[in-house]
Amino acid sequence: MTITLNHTIVPAVDNEAAARFLAAVLGLEYDGPHPVAKHFAPLRINDELSLDFMTVPDPTGHHLAFDVDPATFDTAVAYLRAHELPHGDGPGDHTNGRVAEQHPLGARGVYFADPSGNLYELISPA
Repeated sequence: MTITLNHTIVPAVDNEAAARFLAAVLGLEYDGPHPVAKHFAPLRINDELSLDFMTVPDPTGHHLAFDVDPATFDTAVAYLRAHELPHGDGPGDHTNGRVAEQHPLGARGVYFADPSGNLYELISPA
């Protein structure tokens, strides 16, 4: 059997706000709370993975890295810039306003955080 990650829980101050934030940056649709487990705000990343945001009192941020195609990368960076959202070229420099043009895992990379302290990394092959 091939092993794939089905979902992961992402802690948030406000689960629905966190799901909407990442959906907006990545150009995805957020469909609302889970129909049965209403304490989760799932965001479908692709056919195999969802991030299930969950409101917790004192969220500890996670680091989540995504390989994305160049068009998705460009759209996300444009969104971050248009909405004046902090982003940067490294995990320690995720607010410097730059994009890594020589990312160690791909051609380009960008980092940004959500209000709950989750740090997102997008990696593009070109």
